[in-house]
Amino acid sequence: MNIKLHKSSVKNNMAIAITGSKSESNRLLLLQALYPEIKIENISNSDDSQLMSKALASTEQVIDIHHAGTAMRFLTAFFATREGRETIITGSKRMKERPIKILVDALNQLGAEIQYQENEGYPPLLIKGKKLKKHKVSLDANVSSQYISALLLIASKLENGLELTLKGKITSVPYINMTLGLLNQLDIKTEFVDNVITVKPLQEKVEPKTLTVESDWSSASYFYSIIALSKVGTVVEISAYKKNSLQGDSVLSNIYKSFGVTTTFKEHAVIIEKIKTVSPQDLINFDLANSPDIAQTIAVSAFALGLECNLTGLHTLKIKETDRLEALKTEIEKFGGEVNITDKSLYLKKSKVIKEDVKVVTYNDHRMAMAFAPLALKTTLEIEDYMVVSKSYPTFWDDLKRLGIQFNVNN
Repeated sequence: MNIKLHKSSVKNNMAIAITGSKSESNRLLLLQALYPEIKIENISNSDDSQLMSKALASTEQVIDIHHAGTAMRFLTAFFATREGRETIITGSKRMKERPIKILVDALNQLGAEIQYQENEGYPPLLIKGKKLKKHKVSLDANVSSQYISALLLIASKLENGLELTLKGKITSVPYINMTLGLLNQLDIKTEFVDNVITVKPLQEKVEPKTLTVESDWSSASYFYSIIALSKVGTVVEISAYKKNSLQGDSVLSNIYKSFGVTTTFKEHAVIIEKIKTVSPQDLINFDLANSPDIAQTIAVSAFALGLECNLTGLHTLKIKETDRLEALKTEIEKFGGEVNITDKSLYLKKSKVIKEDVKVVTYNDHRMAMAFAPLALKTTLEIEDYMVVSKSYPTFWDDLKRLGIQFNVNN
């Protein structure tokens, strides 16, 4: 089904509560499976986290995680350590095109037994759970941080812990630090010195404790975009957020200064406000190697405001739910923009025109739908397969409606 967004303006001084971070939730769900003493509050209501939770509780041999890339990586590592259990993990057609060889090779180096069921290097996987006794492994540092986090999450349950050496320049460091931060909250000892990460074994139970998931900063990005596209003086409050966040996408509060948006931290919430109009002479220029998931939002914000935009550090976007660089180029150009891409960057030329009644294709990618939705402040548009947002933010359209964005759903 499609959604038709009408040109709208935003109600002022609204408050929106956003669900818990998908990234934190999925990490904590796996840790909870390893250490049942943990309780989790404000867990994400996303499809991905529900799939993760269901898979961890399942006794079936075949686990289908559909489009959930994080779950595929994390569960591959988890099931590799389940002694005596044989699991086949599979997913959607797109999931079977997303590489996983780097992680499988690393786990097999540690003593795991994982085989490919169809194409070499890609899901589905047959995993025969074993006790992993080896503890040293190395990976290229510029790979998806989810491979690295998958290994770190199981590390404390390995007989000798883990010593992980990262070769080359490390990308997505905040996601690695998020994983280590959550391990530290469970009193699991870790070190991250130069390019070597060490996790000490913790075979005994952890102390019972409740961990609260911070709300999702990636989801907050769409409200930053909406405020950026609104008139000066428009304010929205979003919760629940921490100033000292574990999430890499919290850089939004700095990035959106370039769009005339300020951020004020309150207890458990942030106030975002449009304080000035941005000059079309300004160039939006950011290296997003540590926060690639907000690239789509930033590119659409820049296009809507007629700004020149150069985004780098985007090499992981080609292996997401879709090739996000190609998808962004295709959809922005439908609106009259001009985009140049490489395999790791996006350059958007200034644009004076935003075409009306464009139909946005979402490519089974939740972030395509949500990134383009703020364009409703500038023009009318239609978004195909609009409930793809449930992958990470099921109540997205409800929250937009509360803000004053007008739309109707077409079958």
